[in-house]
Amino acid sequence: MPDFLPRIVLPWAALLLLPTTALASESAGAATMGLTGHPIGWAALAIFVISYVLVVFEEKLHLAKSKPVMIGAAGIWTLIALHAAGDPALGADVAAQAFRHIFIEFAELFFFLIVAMTYVSAMTERNVFEALRAELTSREFGYRPLFWVTGVLSFFLSAILDNLTTSLIMSAVVLAVARGNQKFIAIAFINIVVAANAGGAWSAFGDITTLMVWQAHKVEFFEFFRIFVPSLVTWLVPAALMTIAIPRGRPESGVDDADVRIGGFVICGLFGLTIAMTVTAKQFLHMPPVFGMMAGLGLLKLYAFRIARRELAYFEPESRADFKGFSIFNIIARAEWDTLLFFYGVLLSVGGLATLGYLELASADLYGELGPTWANITMGTLSAIVDNIPIMYAVLQMSPSMDHGQWLLMTLTAGVGGSLLSVGSAAGVALMGVSKGRYTFFSHLRWTWAIAIGYVAGILVHLWWNAHHFGG
Repeated sequence: MPDFLPRIVLPWAALLLLPTTALASESAGAATMGLTGHPIGWAALAIFVISYVLVVFEEKLHLAKSKPVMIGAAGIWTLIALHAAGDPALGADVAAQAFRHIFIEFAELFFFLIVAMTYVSAMTERNVFEALRAELTSREFGYRPLFWVTGVLSFFLSAILDNLTTSLIMSAVVLAVARGNQKFIAIAFINIVVAANAGGAWSAFGDITTLMVWQAHKVEFFEFFRIFVPSLVTWLVPAALMTIAIPRGRPESGVDDADVRIGGFVICGLFGLTIAMTVTAKQFLHMPPVFGMMAGLGLLKLYAFRIARRELAYFEPESRADFKGFSIFNIIARAEWDTLLFFYGVLLSVGGLATLGYLELASADLYGELGPTWANITMGTLSAIVDNIPIMYAVLQMSPSMDHGQWLLMTLTAGVGGSLLSVGSAAGVALMGVSKGRYTFFSHLRWTWAIAIGYVAGILVHLWWNAHHFGG
């Protein structure tokens, strides 16, 4: 999840709840403190809004996005703890127990993501993705075949990697092959963004939101495959519509100038084995996903020792003292720590608002008034402006009463809704950065109508394809 452009709808939407806060104080459940009408609740909400405003202006302020949300989370929970300590009816331990519960959820996700990022970084260091780029650029693809090849690869790779990594790999291919054809680069980048977001929706490993849903036991690993067809539709429909704008002709072929370094293919195999262990441990041993991932990290660390020994053998004895070797600790150091800590701040902040009672109120207003289908579609559409991680976590904290088909719908819409705008997903924001002006907010906006048709078509296909998973 890279730098954000304006994503402030959620905080302002929360502010709109303030006129009805008196209801929340009366109807708060046992799991919440019912402070939405209290100055503590107002202050916590203000802290949340301010921290998110600072995230919005990250580029202008040159302030890493993790800093304001981490401080904001600390401020919110300080207010909760002070109120709990001063209220004999609650007890001083209430805040600590609530915080600990949310922090454990974050910790499991954190270490899961660390392992996934480490594997991706290790494969990058071993030139696996660079070799893929070189192989594709060396083939004499026309513009139209290249459009479809990068789209198909984005759709399936993002189910294993993540939409950000996948989009960056495919964008490197497009930039290398297109060689300055601005019209093709723009439309190919839109296709990559839509395909990567759609591909991440039907796999537990495809996106942080799907991982969160899996960990919360709302959808099991193999059940994500039920939205494969709807996810595919959300990409194929706009891709087919965009083909009318693909320029004719064929770019000059490039040169296959990259090879996979020692151990690269084995690391790919170990990543597959790690995924298999994670799923097996979850399905049959009922262990959390992080268990299998950490076991896989141990295997990678062990194999890293083997790689370092093999590479050391290529050096003359007098040169070996200066050889650093392949180290997993160096690979882990390259992880997106700002993103991971931003993730911490967002989850703890949203969890604090849930503890205060705001999400219970929002759940009653949104899911109670609109019904789960329209509420899930609304939340998914909102992810085009507000990042899908706080959106999904908010829904999980609300925990509205929904059948299996509705949780699949929420997973689908949260995953693909961000494609509607270039600023709605990590993939879109990242590609705007690497394109150097050739793929912009407005170039994406010109095709939002086509993406919206695919979004609606995917929802309708899901409602039909998985109709037996919906309640009566």
